[in-house]
Amino acid sequence: MEYAGKIEKAKFYAAEPERVTFDKFAVRIRGDNDVEHHITYDNGAWNCDCNFFKMRGFCSHTMAIERVLGDRVSLAV
Repeated sequence: MEYAGKIEKAKFYAAEPERVTFDKFAVRIRGDNDVEHHITYDNGAWNCDCNFFKMRGFCSHTMAIERVLGDRVSLAV
């Protein structure tokens, strides 16, 4: 019975995404030629291990993750 209550509470929280704040996370994205890139987000600061990000401070990999997460994170640009 307690488990069902937790599921309902989770649905309630998920219906109000403004409750959620991302501080830190790490993800992997498979780019061209199946090359895997490692992306981190730490208190609004993005990082990717690709050369383009190192030169410009943003890349297609970070922009893809931004699109996946929507307005829940600060943009890399």
